[in-house]
Amino acid sequence: MRSPRRCSRNGCPRQAVATLTYVYTESTAVVGPLAAFAEPHTYDLCEPHARSLTAPRGWDVVRHEGEFEPPPPTTGDLVALAEA
Repeated sequence: MRSPRRCSRNGCPRQAVATLTYVYTESTAVVGPLAAFAEPHTYDLCEPHARSLTAPRGWDVVRHEGEFEPPPPTTGDLVALAEA
């Protein structure tokens, strides 16, 4: 079974529920629901880090206003549980 994605912040053991993406051309940090797949230029964040993120001076933060939900189990996860 695949282990859940963890927060990208150093030393944080929490499960990721949000994805941070930087839009450099617009000086914007976007925090949204967890992306379906981990991408090399994005960062997975737990809820406390997603809610408290600040951007560098002169940058804007666009933040998802709803609840951050953990991702549902994938079909592979369910099959692994059934086989265990």
